[in-house]
Amino acid sequence: MINLSKNMGFLQKIILSVTQKHRRIVECYLSSNEVKKLHIGCGGNFLEGWLNTDFIPFSNKILFMDATRKLPFDNNRFDYIFSEHMIEHITYTQGGLMLSECFRVLKSGGKLRISTPDLQFLIDLYTENKTEIQLEFIKHSSDRWIEKSPHYKNAPSFDETFVINNYMRAWGHQFIYDERVLRGLLEKVGFVKIHRVNVCESQDRCLENLENVSRKPPGLIALESLVVDCTKP
Repeated sequence: MINLSKNMGFLQKIILSVTQKHRRIVECYLSSNEVKKLHIGCGGNFLEGWLNTDFIPFSNKILFMDATRKLPFDNNRFDYIFSEHMIEHITYTQGGLMLSECFRVLKSGGKLRISTPDLQFLIDLYTENKTEIQLEFIKHSSDRWIEKSPHYKNAPSFDETFVINNYMRAWGHQFIYDERVLRGLLEKVGFVKIHRVNVCESQDRCLENLENVSRKPPGLIALESLVVDCTKP
């Protein structure tokens, strides 16, 4: 017979140990960095000088954090927040909560940078007169993912129809934003000075060259991404 009280005690010790470890990571970062910068959903893009967080940390230097819940920080704690290709992996409602939490933990004058796939980019893939970079994106997606997927066996070809369908469903994507919807959500939360910018570019040097453009062939991350900088008043 399983001793539940003994097992619960063991589980509580694990939870306490993890909590203490996370608290040490946060305290160490905040005490050793004058400019506080939070990276949400870092994946393999570990940024020096940032508090890197992820739902599935790949390193003990990365803080476990569930961005669909209240963020584990006090109000007005950070100068910058960055999140790249993460918000599309949670629902629209959860995305709104995440952005409102970003607003809460940012200092007045603090800045948020959101990078996410652009719905307009997918729509543009369906046009007849495609650019060279669009054709390259379709080929790259077909070669790397679609041809190998069991969901598309016996397909006559792997064109933009398959790329678009796959993009909307693959990798746990939940909601693909366009600029209008993302801007509206940011405004609703309270952000101002909302500017669309190019990948790796910003009017603020602390927000330059953050996107992990090396994970795809040159130009493809820029093609697919909607990047917005905004400010907490």
